[in-house]
Amino acid sequence: MTGKCLIQHKKVEACISFPCWYVFTITSLSPSCQIKRKDQTLIQQVRTGHRGFCALRPISYEEILEEEFILYTIACIIPRRIGGRWLIGDQLEVRVEMKDHYCRPKTTGGDVLLARLSNMALNASVAGQVVDHVNGTYTAVFPLLWKGGVDVEITLVHPSEAVTVLRRLTRDNPDRIYFKSVFQSGLSKEVAMCNICLQSTKRELCDYTDVHTGEPWFCLKPKSLSCDTRINHSKGGFLQTLRPLEDRLLFSFDPSLGRLTVKSQIAKSKPSGYYYNGVWRSLSHTEVHQFDVSSTIQCLRGKVVHMYGDSTIRQWFEYLNTTLPGRCLNNNFWKKIGPYMALDHENNILVTYRCHGPPIRFGNVKVNELYYIANEVDRIAGGANIVVVVGIWSHFSTFPMEIYIRRLMSIRSAVSRLLARAPDTMVVIRTANLKALKSLYETLTNSDWYSLQHDKALREVFKGMNVHLVDAWEMVLAHHFPHNLHPEPPIIKNMINVLLSYICPSKGSLIVDEDGNLK
Repeated sequence: MTGKCLIQHKKVEACISFPCWYVFTITSLSPSCQIKRKDQTLIQQVRTGHRGFCALRPISYEEILEEEFILYTIACIIPRRIGGRWLIGDQLEVRVEMKDHYCRPKTTGGDVLLARLSNMALNASVAGQVVDHVNGTYTAVFPLLWKGGVDVEITLVHPSEAVTVLRRLTRDNPDRIYFKSVFQSGLSKEVAMCNICLQSTKRELCDYTDVHTGEPWFCLKPKSLSCDTRINHSKGGFLQTLRPLEDRLLFSFDPSLGRLTVKSQIAKSKPSGYYYNGVWRSLSHTEVHQFDVSSTIQCLRGKVVHMYGDSTIRQWFEYLNTTLPGRCLNNNFWKKIGPYMALDHENNILVTYRCHGPPIRFGNVKVNELYYIANEVDRIAGGANIVVVVGIWSHFSTFPMEIYIRRLMSIRSAVSRLLARAPDTMVVIRTANLKALKSLYETLTNSDWYSLQHDKALREVFKGMNVHLVDAWEMVLAHHFPHNLHPEPPIIKNMINVLLSYICPSKGSLIVDEDGNLK
C-alpha cells in the first residue's frame, strides 16, 4: 500500500492505493494518510421483539420503552448537515466512500470504521468520530488539538456484509459460547450444559434465576443428581456455525484506488480527551492529574475501593495492588477469578475485586463465588470514603443486546439506591474497549462491532446519573499501541490517573512543558 498527499495550501488532493472498500475525501493542512484493515461492521437496530430461546429478565413498561430507545440509539447517528466553512485549526474531516467487491460504489451504510489522528513525534493522538450517512459514504471528524502535523488513520473493522453475518449469529446462535457446571454428591459427579439461552429440550431444567435481580440462568438437569448439587461454573466451549465462504467476508479484501479532496464541515467531533506527550488530557471539566506511588497512597488513604466486573477491571486491581505497599489476600486458589483484597493497613486502604455473575467465561468459578454486581452494590453502605468501580461488557458480546441492557438497568437501579442512601459515594464506570481480532474465533466472539454496541448502550443507560466514566474506548483507540482486550500498561496507567483524578481532584501532579502548557 503506497501513496502520498500533495499539499495545496488548505487543500489536499492525491491518488493513493487502498483496499477496494475505500474512496477518500479529506480536509487537512498537511496530513500523511494511511488506511488499514483490522481483520475485520453495520450498526443496525436489533429489534427488541427478538428473544428467540434466550431468557430475559422481566422489566417494567417504562424500561421496555427505554430499551427500545437504547437499541435505536446504538443503531446509527446521522447529524443534520449544517452550513459553514472549515477553518484551519478547528476541525479536520475525512470523507470515505465505500465500494463493493467489484469496486462499485456502495449505496448502503453499516460498515464499521475507526478513526484516529496522531503525531508520533509529539506522542499525541485523538480518536475521531465516524458518521455513517447510510448511503455508502462516511465522514470521520477530528478536532485539531496541537501544533504540528497530523497523521490520519482509518481502520475498517468490518464491511456491512460481514456485520450481516455477525447479526445473524447473534439472532440464531446466541448459545454458540456455551457454559457448563459440575454437579457432585459424594462419589457421583455429572457435567451439564448451562446458559441464558438454551435450545428447547425434553430434559428438565435447573432454574438458577437470581431471586433479587431476576437475572436468568439455567442448566440442564443432571440425569441422577439434584439441582442443589451444582458446585461450579465454567466456560464449556464454542460452536462455530458459519455458512460456506462467510469466513472470507470477515478476513479478505481486494485492492482498489482512493482519492483525497476538500469537503465542507458537517459535524462536530467531541472526544472525551486526547494524548499529548503520552499523557491523557481530559476535554471535560475534570483535570487529569499524574499520580506516582506517593500521591496514589495519599489519594486513597482511608478509602475503600470496590471493583466489580470482568478481567479488564481486574487489570485495574492488579495495577493498584502493585502500587500500594500492603499485600493482596486471595480467597480463591484460581488466579484469574478472585475474589481479591489488597490491604494497606498502615494507610487504611482497602481495594477489592470480584468478578461479575454469569455469563462469565472464567474457568471453574465456585458457585458460592458467583455474585451479581447489583446485589453486591446493594450490600454497600456507601459514604465519602467509599469508591465503587464497575466494568462489564465483554462477556455479553455473543448474546442479544436486550440481555446486556437489562443487566445494566439492574446495576443502575442498585447504584441509584446506593446514591440515595449515601449521596457522597463515588461511582465510576469503565466503558468497553477495542480488541485486536487475530483469529476467526476472536472475530466471532469479541468483534469490535459487538463492543461498540455495548459501549454505546452502557453510556446511554448511565447517562444523567451522578457517576463518572473512564472512556476506555477512546483511550485505547487513540493510543498508538495495538488494540488489546487488556490494554498495555501505559494505557492502564492513564486510566488509573483518570480514576484517581475523580477520587482526588486536587491531588497528584500536573506535568507542564517548557511553554507552560499541560503535557
